[in-house]
Parts: sequence; C-alpha cells; structure tokens
Amino acid sequence: MKSLESDGHEAKQTIPAPAQLFQQLIVPQNIETTRKFYATNDELIEDIAYAYRGVIRQLYDAGCRTIQFDDCTWGAIVGDAAAQRYKSLGLSLDVVKNQLLHVNNLAIEGKPADLQINTHICRGNYHSTYFTSGPYDSVADYVFARENVNTLYLEYDDERSGGFEPLSKVSADKVVVLGLITSKSPKLEDKATVIARIKEATKYIPLERLKLSPQCGFASYDVGNKLTAFSVLSAISREQLLESVK
Repeated sequence: MKSLESDGHEAKQTIPAPAQLFQQLIVPQNIETTRKFYATNDELIEDIAYAYRGVIRQLYDAGCRTIQFDDCTWGAIVGDAAAQRYKSLGLSLDVVKNQLLHVNNLAIEGKPADLQINTHICRGNYHSTYFTSGPYDSVADYVFARENVNTLYLEYDDERSGGFEPLSKVSADKVVVLGLITSKSPKLEDKATVIARIKEATKYIPLERLKLSPQCGFASYDVGNKLTAFSVLSAISREQLLESVK
C-alpha cells in the first residue's frame, strides 16, 4: 500500500471500533450466546482488547501509521432506545458508557508513539438514511474527554447531531474533524453557512484544532448514497473554507 501513496498523503486503515464489537456481543439478541463463553463483561472486554492490540501491531508492522475506528456505539447510545435496550440487560447507561470507553482505551494501550488512532462516530450512512439521532452532550465526558485517540471525526451535517457545546469537553490533545458537508443529499452547502458554523464551533475549541470533512467521509454500503456526480465534483474545498474562517 505504501508504494501506491502519492507524495504528501498517507493511506489509513479503517476497522470497526473495539466498542462496536463489544456492543454487538452484549445486545439482548446476542447476550445469551456470549454468556456461554464469557461469564462477565469484564472478561469479554479483556479478550477483545487483547485481540485488537494484536491486529493493531500487525497493521503497524506492515507499514500502517493511521488507523481509524468506525464507532456507531456512541451515536447509538445517545438515542432514545438505548436506555430501554440496556435496561433489559440490567445495565445503566453510565455503566455501559464506561465499558465502551474502557474497551477502546484498553485496545489502544501500548500502541507505538508514531501511530495515529482516530475514531469516527457514525450514526448510519446507508442509502442516505440514518439509524439514530441525538446530541453528543451525554457522551462528551466519556469519548470527547477521555478516549485516548488522536482525532475525532464527528457528524454535524444536520440538527440530528445537536449543537457544538459538547466540543468544550474535548481534551487538549485531540483534533476534531467537523462533518459539516453532508454525504446524504445532492444539495450543495452554502459556503457562507458552512463558514458561519465553523466560526460557531470555535467558541468551544480553537480553530487550529479543527478540520473539515464530509459528514461520514465515505459510504458504508455498496448502494452508496443519493448523490449526483455534480454534487461530488463541486464539493467546497476544505482548505478554502478554513482559510475563509481565518
């Protein structure tokens, strides 16, 4: 892969987040099978983290220096159905949030210093639809403040993601990529509106720690999203927008 990279660019490897695997194994429809092998969530977390540390090391040894966790768990737990889902398992949302944070951090533990670990908090991106809505407020103290990743890719393309206030919880060592350009609609964003939203975000986090990207960054299924070739080719340059804010 390294031989195919152009100058000034670096390919990244995207994989489901450790929390994503953990969450899938403890949802009501899967928990009975999981308990046949793991008596407690703590044991499950330890094994997931151990397996991920091995994969991360293998990717690093192959030359990868940027890994992106794709993580639907934080986007799902802010939704209205989350409390009911975990209540049926006898778990409070605060307990689950701590477990999601713990499994991600444990998987990252001991990574090489020059390896970037980023995470994208996804809310669904299948054929211009989504599976959950809700602001980041209730998870900011966990993933924004304490998850040991380098960069957060956050969906902010419409009102489903709430306001920018939770960005004040982002720890000082993280960069935030604002997904203000939607990948769900062929309608082009208004440049002035995007600039205004970036300026609004700077009330809570310095501009030098902000970047810009499409809302999800990529389509998660071969059907893709309802975009036209024109809307893709006419996307506003991230560099031009950020320069406009300055």
